[in-house]
Amino acid sequence: MPLFARWKAERDLQRKAAAFVAVLFAEPDPADAQWLASSATRGDLDHAQWELRYARRALGLIAAQRDALDDLTASIVAREIAEAHARDNNIAAGMTETAERQFNARLSAYREGLAAKAGAPTPIRMGQTLFAFAGGSFRRQDENIVRAGELLGRYLAEANEALRASFGTAALPENVPPSALVEKRGA
Repeated sequence: MPLFARWKAERDLQRKAAAFVAVLFAEPDPADAQWLASSATRGDLDHAQWELRYARRALGLIAAQRDALDDLTASIVAREIAEAHARDNNIAAGMTETAERQFNARLSAYREGLAAKAGAPTPIRMGQTLFAFAGGSFRRQDENIVRAGELLGRYLAEANEALRASFGTAALPENVPPSALVEKRGA
């Protein structure tokens, strides 16, 4: 690919990633943050807001890793999230590295929660993960865990919608099954 065409393609991908990450960096709904503060963080609204921020961003990156049209999308989204963290006015000066570590811990936990095949249903596992990080009771499957799982399910759905809006959707011919488009190995 010629240099200018490659540069243009990279700029286009960067623009798409920035638009997607801007959605992930939306502030949590104040009612959700207040609910989480009263249910899990012993009234600490700042902690509740951070847990919801981390959850939205982590689920967005997971969506990019799982559902993007190509492998490059997830890496450019991850880089854009790191750069956005560096610019985030909510992160105190000198605390970017700490915020990155906290984000990565949540990213791993949410990824594991989504991938697990045994145990509680996925929404319950996700709600328990949110409550575990928030400092709330996460062992019971009560209405707060259910609500947390529903909230995180909504975050994941919103991330998938934003991913499609930013990067596009796969367009397959109506009369050809997706499996027919994969090259047969050894043929």
